[in-house]
Amino acid sequence: MSYETILAESEDGVGIITLNRPDKLNAMNRQLMRELSDAIKTFEADDGIGCVVLTGAGRAFSAGGDIHEQREDDHRHTEEELARLRTGSTFLDVATCTKPTIGMMNGLAFGGAAVLASSLDMRIGCDDAKFRFLAAAYGRINSTWTLPNQVGWPIAKELLFSARVVEAEEAYRIGLLNHLVPRGELRAKTMELAKTIAGNNRAAVIGIKTLLLKQMTESLEEQYAEERHFTTHVVKGAKAEEAFPEFIARRGRPLS
Repeated sequence: MSYETILAESEDGVGIITLNRPDKLNAMNRQLMRELSDAIKTFEADDGIGCVVLTGAGRAFSAGGDIHEQREDDHRHTEEELARLRTGSTFLDVATCTKPTIGMMNGLAFGGAAVLASSLDMRIGCDDAKFRFLAAAYGRINSTWTLPNQVGWPIAKELLFSARVVEAEEAYRIGLLNHLVPRGELRAKTMELAKTIAGNNRAAVIGIKTLLLKQMTESLEEQYAEERHFTTHVVKGAKAEEAFPEFIARRGRPLS
C-alpha cells in the first residue's frame, strides 16, 4: 500500500499503520484521515492480517487535527460546505474494525488524536505518552461515545469536562493504557501482544470483538443469548481434538 501521509506495512500477521507527518507532529488533515480509513479497511479485508497496530512517526502519536487546514477551511467555505467536509467516518471506521486494534502510544495524543486513540481496542504506552481530550476547552464536543467505553463514566466525565492533560502514569492507572513500558521497549511489547492476538483463531477473535461491540447496551440475559446464538450458528466452538491437540498428544501429562 502506498500513501503520502501514513505508512502501512505488515509483519507476521500484524498490520502496522504509522501516521507519517512528523514535521507537523502527525497532525491529522483530511488526506491523512482518508488514507487512514483506507488502510484500516484494507487490513480488515486481508485474511492474512489478524491484528492492526496504529502509531505515529517521530516524537508524537499525533498533535490532533490540523488547525492550519481548519483555519483555511473556515475562511474559504460556507457553514454548509464545512459540514460536508467534516462528515468523514474515520474514527468510526477504526472503532468498528472487525479485527483487534492496538495503539502504540509513542508520544502525545491531543484533541482529535485522543479521540482516535480512544477508538482503538487497547493502547500500550511509554513514559512520553500523554493524552488530552480538549474539545471542551475550545468549544467543541467529541469522545462521548469512545472514552466511557475505555475508562468508565466517572473518569470519562472528568477528562472531558476538564480537558486536562493525562500523563502516562495516570493513563495506565485509569486503564487508558493497558501497559506502560520504557520507550525502548514500546515496539517490542506492542508487537508481542499483537502477534499473540494474530496467532489465535481468527474467526474466534473476530467473533469475540463482534459480540463485545454489539452487547455494550444489552442486558446480561441478552448478552448470554447472543453469545449462545453466535457460537451455535456463526462461529461454532472447536471440537476437543481441534482445540487441544497438544494436550491430547501428551495424553494429559502436565508440561514439564
